[in-house]
Amino acid sequence: MSNFTPKPTFSLAGRAVRRMGYGAMQLAGPNVFGPPKDRGAAIAVLREAVAAGIDHIDTSDFYGPHITNLLIREALHPYPDDLTIVTKIGARRDHAAAWLPASEPEELRQQVHDNLRNLRVDALDVVNLRVIGNLHAPSEGSIERQVTALAELQREGLVRHIGLSNVTSAQVAEARSIVEIVCVQNLYNVVQREDDALVDELAAKGIAFVPFFPLGGFTPIQSSVLAKVAQTIGATPRQVALAWLLYRSPNILPIPGTSSVAHLRENVDAATLELPDTALAELDAMSVSQANG
Repeated sequence: MSNFTPKPTFSLAGRAVRRMGYGAMQLAGPNVFGPPKDRGAAIAVLREAVAAGIDHIDTSDFYGPHITNLLIREALHPYPDDLTIVTKIGARRDHAAAWLPASEPEELRQQVHDNLRNLRVDALDVVNLRVIGNLHAPSEGSIERQVTALAELQREGLVRHIGLSNVTSAQVAEARSIVEIVCVQNLYNVVQREDDALVDELAAKGIAFVPFFPLGGFTPIQSSVLAKVAQTIGATPRQVALAWLLYRSPNILPIPGTSSVAHLRENVDAATLELPDTALAELDAMSVSQANG
């Protein structure tokens, strides 16, 4: 087996959270827009997540819009004391479900108030500033105005902690010169590793790295390497991909999303999956060219 076992928790917003979290994006309708096909099933998934020990839920008021936050409130309010809810601001949806930037200071303030109202809380645990450049890939540019606006909301007591999403190393450094940053949420998984250096940089600073699309997102990872490793150790390819993230670095907090209780349980079980050294070596050697094959 492997020479080490991943640590079960990491610090997020001043709390030790279990490293396998839950992303609520898939609870909304198709294209993360409109209501779910089965509202009862969505409520059941959220309640099962908490029952299974998940204490870190990722959401946003632009999922739906408003849908996932209202579902979270219906399913879980009043919230467990140990539950950390992380939300995102910086974007909006139009009537055609497009993702549009909404990052002027007054827009960010309105989005914080929307999240407070829809989640029914007095203060938000963590708010990630989502930078909409390319939709799922960071682009350089100053984020000083936006971070300063969030820092003001923090001083007012509406936001407890601040994170970033879809950002570069330079943007992290700029933000950290203004306010403490507790997490960074970027695209990252076993085959999409453009942020390898940033993962390690943040780990050295004790900052959580939260990979979105840990299983590939709208185009799920299909890989013969994942399938082979999964068959060898008696797991599913999805579980292997999630477990690899936990082995990759102690500051990685995956937030796989699902609208299925069965898939949720599968994801939770991945947190205790042991990857042998041989499997880790094969997975470490994977690249985008080996996916979808």
